[in-house]
Amino acid sequence: MNLDLLIAELVAGKTAALARAISVVENTRPGFERLLGEVHRSLGRARRIGVTGPPGAGKSTLVERLVAQYRSAGLKVAVVAVDPTSPFTGGALLGDRIRMESIALDQGVYIRSMASRGSLGGLATTTREVCDLLDAAGFDRILVETVGVGQSELDVGRMADSTVLVLVPESGDGIQAMKSGLLEIADIIAINKADRGGADRMEHDLRTAFELGLRSRKEIPILITEAVRGKGIPELMAAVDALVASRRASGAFQERRRRNMEDRIKEIAEFLIRRNLWSASGAEGKVAAAAESVLSRRQSPYQGAQALVKEVLR
Repeated sequence: MNLDLLIAELVAGKTAALARAISVVENTRPGFERLLGEVHRSLGRARRIGVTGPPGAGKSTLVERLVAQYRSAGLKVAVVAVDPTSPFTGGALLGDRIRMESIALDQGVYIRSMASRGSLGGLATTTREVCDLLDAAGFDRILVETVGVGQSELDVGRMADSTVLVLVPESGDGIQAMKSGLLEIADIIAINKADRGGADRMEHDLRTAFELGLRSRKEIPILITEAVRGKGIPELMAAVDALVASRRASGAFQERRRRNMEDRIKEIAEFLIRRNLWSASGAEGKVAAAAESVLSRRQSPYQGAQALVKEVLR
């Protein structure tokens, strides 16, 4: 692989190069760290929008309509759709190119399905890196749709510039969102499938919860949408753009990016430490001795691990 050529074609916006670069990063192939380092100077143009919520809330349809709305404004849009992992292939279980067929053939849209591969935060482990590549390739908006499988969808709030929480009326989603902490990462709430009825009641319940102190920012926008019919989508796009504009004016936008980057650097550092720990100073071979010491009650597991780490660091 000619890495220099790949980087040049990626920054030039060539789709084939982008696909190859994503595969290199997603599978941590040789050269992926250099690739990310080289494209870093080209980052900063794209806004990253997280879309999260429980299964069945209509996230994919809402994303599809939102992409179409951005495209009508002349913007290039990328979608990173994180899906549950196939137990057989290890790949993404659902086909987002099929579910988003109305935009899949648009040359100004790029859709990438990623497998969560057991990650509990609603994202794949390399989602941030893939978003970096999409940013470097010249996309204006990057929409990240989380896997949506339970009470562990919080990672998206630490990588997106703004996060849209999608709920459905009369399904207990509001209470579930409160229990799982999703309201704490939501910047905008979209009550989707409003044709079912109950949307006004859910909006009232959410606003009541905010007033009771379940959310410190009581001004959080709550929008009513019917994504399948396109209702409420222009208003949703306007709300996202207005939120970013307001945060840019107050300095909160850059502060959020700074906090997110601090978290990311810590995660990468921890990953590198874990990866290198067992190959350093023959630590792998010393685990058996530590285990024997613990089993014979000479030290606790914590003491054994602490002694091991001290020896490796020394």
